[in-house]
Amino acid sequence: MDLAELHALLTPEGLRLVDDLGEIGSTDDVAAAVSRLRRDGHSPDLVSAVVDQARLRTRARAKFDTFAGRMLFTRAGLEQATRLGVAARHAARFRAAGIERVADLGCGIGGDALGMAGLGLNVLAVDADEVTAALAAYNLAPFGDAVAVQHGRAEDTDLSGVDAVWLDPARRTAGHTETTRVGAGDWSPSLEWVFDLAERMPAGIKLGPAFDRARIPHGVEAQWISVDGSTIELVVWSGILARPGVARSALVIRGDSAAELTAPADSADEPVRTLGEFIHEPEGAVIRARLIGEVARELEAGMVAPGIAYLTGDAAVTSPFVQTFRVREQLPFDVKRLGAALRERGIGTLEIKKRGVDIDPAVLRTKLKLRGDASATLILTKMDGKRVAILADRVSATT
Repeated sequence: MDLAELHALLTPEGLRLVDDLGEIGSTDDVAAAVSRLRRDGHSPDLVSAVVDQARLRTRARAKFDTFAGRMLFTRAGLEQATRLGVAARHAARFRAAGIERVADLGCGIGGDALGMAGLGLNVLAVDADEVTAALAAYNLAPFGDAVAVQHGRAEDTDLSGVDAVWLDPARRTAGHTETTRVGAGDWSPSLEWVFDLAERMPAGIKLGPAFDRARIPHGVEAQWISVDGSTIELVVWSGILARPGVARSALVIRGDSAAELTAPADSADEPVRTLGEFIHEPEGAVIRARLIGEVARELEAGMVAPGIAYLTGDAAVTSPFVQTFRVREQLPFDVKRLGAALRERGIGTLEIKKRGVDIDPAVLRTKLKLRGDASATLILTKMDGKRVAILADRVSATT
């Protein structure tokens, strides 16, 4: 979104048109909306801004539920915004620590600030991009004086009267009309500045889940978060926001339920063991937090191979920290023989999972020439230094 589209959108006419359009999902819906608005005499800038917002609101429901219906977005801003449910969990940590006023430095379209204000915190929201800051101000307007939005650099923000800070340093550059991801060495604000600030006052720092662990400061809590099977972020907590005795945390959220695994340090893996009745695939947050060993001990399981994040065991237990599969049998790894074996068993629907082997599941699926009404999971990995193919069935969490 550029300034011309922003100015066209932030008018009574523009906002009314967005509300009137409702949800727009398909390309056909977009084409029909554009044609109708142009036929009604609206300008190209206004039509582009309005239709884009209607489409973004439709996509945003996955993150913001009904709140999306009165918010405004940029495409990248929506992509990078924290899900409202996760933002509320972050906000709850600030509130539990007795924090009253938070500076959200690099607020984007206001997702985290929305969670904080929704739990009664006072928020100073700051973004270096003019368009993004304007959208954040609109999105946070319902909270009135509890939220102040500023267009400016995090480094230049007056933090007097602020109890703690929330930072998302890696995802935007000042002066752009569209929020963008920056390169590995182009953090804005710089990591040095961010981590120095976190030493001086309580902070939550949102980073990508693949962030270099060697760069995580000492004396903080590092919390990896998975939502519905996807590992979405790493949050580094400092000061009173870091829980005593917790250096590593894996928070796993599925639907409305959540479970957390914590430890004072990385956990040592359990020894390798022979293939049992079950294979367990740890959640991404557990793997990133290096707490696989903690889960293995809980499940009475061992590693299938050194350095491969699959566990195996015989205990019929389930855990929120893994996806569990009941082993049927081992099959030959040769593609032709494997395809023949699957067709013989009538398996036409196949979930393919892999770790430790260089295979493209999409290409393999084509070569297997599946047919039949049955379904199964195929796990491709290494055991005893050799590639193995394991036919299995998913075990539901209620089994």
